[in-house]
Order: sequence, then C-alpha cells, then structure tokens
Amino acid sequence: MTTHNSHSSKTFAPSPEFVAQANMQGATTAQTFYDTSLKQSESFWGELAKVLIFHKAPDKILDWQMPRATWFQGAQLNVSENCLDKHLPHNANKTALIWEAEPKAESGEAVTRSVSYQELHDITCQIANSLKEMGVTKGDRVLLYMPMVPETIASMQACARIGAIHTVVFAGFSAQAIADRLHDSEAKCIITADGTYRKGNFLNLKTIVDDALVKAGANSKVDNVLVYQRDAKQPCNMVEGRDINWSSVESQEKTCVPETLDSEHPLFILYTSGTTGKPKGLYHTQAGYLLWAHWTTRWLFDVKPNDVYWCSADCGWITGHTYITYGPLSNGITQVIYEGAPTHPNKDRFWEMIDRHNVNLFYTSPTAIRMFMGCGDALPAKHSLSSLRLLGTVGEPINPEAWNWFNKHIGHEKCPIVDTYWQTETGGVVISPMPGATATKPGSATHPLPGIELDVVDPETGKSLGKNEKGALIIKRPWPAMARGIWGDPVRFEKTYWNTSEAFKGVYLTGDMAMIDDDDYVWIEGRMDDVLNISGHRIGTAEVESALITHPGIFQAAAVGVPDEVKGQALVVFVEITEETRSKVETGNLSIDDIKSEARDTVGKEIGSFAKPREVRVAKALPKTRSGKIMRRLLRELANSGEIRGDTTTLEDFSVDSLSE
Repeated sequence: MTTHNSHSSKTFAPSPEFVAQANMQGATTAQTFYDTSLKQSESFWGELAKVLIFHKAPDKILDWQMPRATWFQGAQLNVSENCLDKHLPHNANKTALIWEAEPKAESGEAVTRSVSYQELHDITCQIANSLKEMGVTKGDRVLLYMPMVPETIASMQACARIGAIHTVVFAGFSAQAIADRLHDSEAKCIITADGTYRKGNFLNLKTIVDDALVKAGANSKVDNVLVYQRDAKQPCNMVEGRDINWSSVESQEKTCVPETLDSEHPLFILYTSGTTGKPKGLYHTQAGYLLWAHWTTRWLFDVKPNDVYWCSADCGWITGHTYITYGPLSNGITQVIYEGAPTHPNKDRFWEMIDRHNVNLFYTSPTAIRMFMGCGDALPAKHSLSSLRLLGTVGEPINPEAWNWFNKHIGHEKCPIVDTYWQTETGGVVISPMPGATATKPGSATHPLPGIELDVVDPETGKSLGKNEKGALIIKRPWPAMARGIWGDPVRFEKTYWNTSEAFKGVYLTGDMAMIDDDDYVWIEGRMDDVLNISGHRIGTAEVESALITHPGIFQAAAVGVPDEVKGQALVVFVEITEETRSKVETGNLSIDDIKSEARDTVGKEIGSFAKPREVRVAKALPKTRSGKIMRRLLRELANSGEIRGDTTTLEDFSVDSLSE
C-alpha cells in the first residue's frame, strides 16, 4: 500500500471574531460532541430529534439489521410540516426564497422574486391539492422535471405533504433517461414546465417530457402531466385529457392538512448517474433524513436567523434536496436560488449577485471555483463581497490552489471554508470542518461529523491502514440519513454498498479512496475505480489533477487511465488553460507543445516521474454537468476509443474540442 504525506500541513484557524459568534465553539467542544455521538449514540440522536415536530414520538431510536436501518421506530411526522408550517406562527412573512432568473429585464436590472414562508406554504398546499385531485395518494411516485424556480421546491414539499414519493430528474436529462426512470419508479404523475433559460437560450422541457412518454410507451403509468408556465411567450404543446395547466394549481385552496407518515416511509428516490444498466434509484426516508439535513445545515453553515444563504446547486441533485429543499427550510433561513448559468450574461454574475442580495453563506463546487479562477482575479475584485461570513464547497475534493484562491479572492481571508464530503447514498455531509471549532487544511475535508465512525482500509483485505496510507474509505456504523435501499432492488443495495466482499461485510463501502494524516485529517483521493496501477505504483487520478492545477496556466484538469502494454495502465490528462495563457497561445508567444511539456513536468515534480502522463490534451472545454462536475467517464471513453458515445444531454459543456489537434 502506497504511503505518502505530500499534502499541506498548513492550517487555517477560525478567527476569534468568528469563534465568538459560532454555534459550535472550539475544538474541545466539537470533539466532546463527536465522542458523545459514538459512545451514547441513541440518547444523542434522541435528544437532537426533539427539534422535530412528531405526531407520535419514537418507541426506539435505532434498529440495525444490516443493511436495513430503522431510525426512530414507531415515530410519525410530516417533513413538509417541519419545513414550512412550524415557521408560520412567528415568521410567516420572513423571506424563504429569493429567486433570480437568468434573463435580464430591458432596464438591465435582474429579474427577481421573493417568496415568504407563508407564500411558499400556500403554493405547496395548492400543488398538494392538485396532486390529490389527480388521484395521487400516499406512496405514489411523482416525477419532477423542472427549472430552478420556487415552484420546484414547492412541488417537492407538496409531495412530502401528502406522502407521495418524489423523484427529481435534472432538467437537461434526455427523454430516454426520463423514460427509464418512469419505468423503474412507476411514477403516476409528472410535474414539468414549458421550459427554462440557460445561457440566454430557452430549453423546451415539455417537448422532452412528451418524447419521454412516447419512449416509455406501455411501460408508463403516468396519468397526468402538470405543466408550470415559465414563459407565456414560448409555445407549449398540451395533450388534451393528460396535460394540466398550472392555472388549475392557482385555483386550489391554500390549505392542505399534512399527512401523518411513518418515520421510515420513503420521502424521495434519486437516481445516480451511470452509462449502462438499470437506473439505480436510491431512496431516503422521513425522520432520519430530515434530522440529518436540519442539524448538518445548522452545524456546517453556522446558521443564524437573519442569514442569507446561497447553495448554487440544482434541485436535480442530492445537494439540492438536502441543502436547498429540506435543510435550510427546516432551519427557517432565507436562501437565494438561481435559474441560470454562472457566467451569463457576464463572468462575474455570481459575485454581483452576492453583493446585491447580501449573501452571508455561499456553497458551491470546486469545478465552478476553478472556472472562476480561469477568468482572472480582476472580476471578483470589482465587487465588495463584504457580506460573506462563510464559504463552502461540495461535489468533489477541492485542490489546495482553488481553496487558497477561494479563501483570498472571495472570502478575503476572513471566511471559514467548509469543504464537505458526502454522496447521494449518505443523504448529507459526513466529513467536514465545524466552523468555529475546526482549523482547516486546504484540500482536506478534515474530520467526520457526529455519528460517523470511519476508517481507511486495505482495498483487498479490509484491514485498517496506518497514518498517511491510501486506502478504501468505509463507514462502520449506520447514521440517520443513510439511504435505505435501491428502489425495487434490495439485493443490489446490499451487494453494492454493505456486503461487497468478504473484506467488507457489514460496513458501508463508499467507493472512494482516502488517507488520514498525522493530525487525523481526512484527505479524499478520488474514486476507487479511478486509482491506477502504473508500473506497480498505485496513484489516484485526483492526485494527478491536483498536481496539474499547481501550474499557473492551468485552471481545470481531468485525468483518466488507459491500457498500456508496458506499464499496465497509463495516464491521459485533459486540461483547460487560463484566459491569459490562451491569449499567449493565440498571439504566438506560447505553443501548445510548451504547455503539454510543462504539464508533464509539473506532475513529475509534484508526484514523481513514474506518474508523468503519457498524453496531455489541451481542451477548449471539458464536459461538465450544470452542477459543475467534470464527467470523467466520458473523457475515459474519448481517451480509449477516440469518441464519446455516452449520453451528453446533462452537460453544460459537451465539447472537448482540443486546441492541440
């Protein structure tokens, strides 16, 4: 097993000013809190669960029959009531959502809309009543294919209110992808919109849904399609007898008694990405998931009553479920949601929005940060950003260079950065700093959260590894927000996550590689299937990508493995260069060959000569989802076969046009 300790040991302690107002103050307090969560687990979670409104209190905190966990057995509650109704007695007029559209009005001002908790409650009830009128009842599945508008969040809450199970499909997935999910979930109803705006263009979502229903054919159980009108000027085909205009929602009553639901009643199904095979729909349930969403939002973002919070994710992903729809609303805070692209119409759109809305807490992806880095330091410098109190990252490990840029140019070296590690399967963050308590290291997710007992083990034997040894990351006990299963396939759930081999019986295998350093900080090293064996050396692609980004002319990188007759495997890397470097290439002051040579040398210097890529491709754009995640599987296809055959409909950038060819 490879041992290395090349990660930075430099730490950034939270400022005394931040600590003084923090919800979790001091490392000793945080450690005691964590220790209690493991030693007195049931009483710990039982006490924290008192924040929830239960219709019936739990009889038992946890029943664990691997791989099935039952949390808060016997309890009854309603998630929507916990997110909306509980705020009405004292904060009905408080702003819940500040929605911003991508297009700008003729005046040049941004098109915005504020929705209070009372208004969000009312819209939720109207949608819930519409669903009931369509015959949707407790346990039925409802598929959402929506833009980032307040009605999307209200639709999710409406499903939760009546006990329907929502499955949100990111607005951009192909018709075939929707058809597959309709078949697997047996959804009874679809909620969609005429369309959405992206980079100034109108994407017709309803046409894609119509196509999906044709593709689903006899497999479809859909009776009705409820259509939100995003832009009345755009054409929208409506099928008589099946499709229902949103005006019917607006005529519904604004009250709907929340359904009383068992703690383990499914709340939602969310499908994970993949290129082949049956869609893998992970489902989460009521009480445990909501409790985790509530407390992790409060812990990680140091939530205060008057905060303005902005998570730049989409509701189509797990981040948009936990840290937009459920966690922030259960805490009663005000949040910004944005419809469009981060660089439209200007590359400083995010920074301008932060100033205009006085955002205090900003949560975004490392890929987006690196994209902004590539646009230059001058853009954020045009804006004050003085309202920011805390920053967060999500989606993939953040390399130290991006962390330091984020800290300096966006946080002005005064905002703690919570680098969060989690997955669709975990339901919420499981490794992260506690702001006010944790000194951070750029690139490390730091420490496990309360209730999370993790280890780094040998991928072949399952035995614990020593400090600075890279291995498989596992979680050794159940936690409240964990997925309860794969919809319709319990055997696959057990074999995929909890009982993958003799070495991993009864523990949750994350599928990620990690390392724990001398200070017990956790470093995520990429996916297990992204760990290559090059001439006998095990090396993670994430490590190579982090090394490449230390080059001042490179702001984005993706590394993939290809077969090699001599070494077993070899590296092919794709890089995006900064605008300044691109300008040098265009004016003839720098050649593509120079960049490729320097990139190889950078990897050699940072990791070792054995890790130098066999090939470097300087790309105009790497394929990224609209949430900012680089789709490495598509690059792997390109490197191995010379073309991309997989579905690219979810991508923000789908060209990998190479400057080097």
